[in-house]
Amino acid sequence: MLFEQTLSYALAHQPDVWLAVRQHVSLSAAAIAIAVLTCVPLGIWTSRSSAGRSVVSFVTAARVVPSLAVLAFMLPISGVGYRSALVALILLACPPILINTDIAFRTIDPAIREAAVGMGMRSRQLLERVEYPLAFPIVIAGVRTGTIEVIASATLAAFIGGGGLGNFILDGLANNDMRQLLLGGLTVALLALVAEAALGALTHAAERRYGSAASA
Repeated sequence: MLFEQTLSYALAHQPDVWLAVRQHVSLSAAAIAIAVLTCVPLGIWTSRSSAGRSVVSFVTAARVVPSLAVLAFMLPISGVGYRSALVALILLACPPILINTDIAFRTIDPAIREAAVGMGMRSRQLLERVEYPLAFPIVIAGVRTGTIEVIASATLAAFIGGGGLGNFILDGLANNDMRQLLLGGLTVALLALVAEAALGALTHAAERRYGSAASA
């Protein structure tokens, strides 16, 4: 009965639902994209630098900070709205991506690198043809973890005016309306499942493409 009421509510408020979904997806995708572009190169550097261990240790410790605390931390810096929510979600997405990238490149067997160099590969060729294929499964696992965390945490963006599906949850709590609560929660869960499936397909496609390079 409650599910039917929630479906009827969603159909009656389709423009609001689609707007919230677009805001949620846009916010989450932007945060993940920026985190990947920042943390993958940074993770490669930390894996090859003695100073990088301190950076990774700090980021690992920072993972214990609750999502809501990160959002609250951004309020006095950039105020309410989309920008604060985006920066907070980037900070939440960075740790798993950075940590996994560091581990992926740090644990590559040195003998593999030496063999590639002995074959005449330059640094860029070594990175593209050998290290990337070997590191990819662990790196993408960090991206998948970060993506799920961001999609879930983006609901909290509504607390600081960031929009998204969290608005339905906030309104449901304020109005004691289970339809809105269920609509917001189920839609976020569905987005997380879709993202997980898409990244899983990307992982399989990349493993097929780089399989020969990794085995070499």
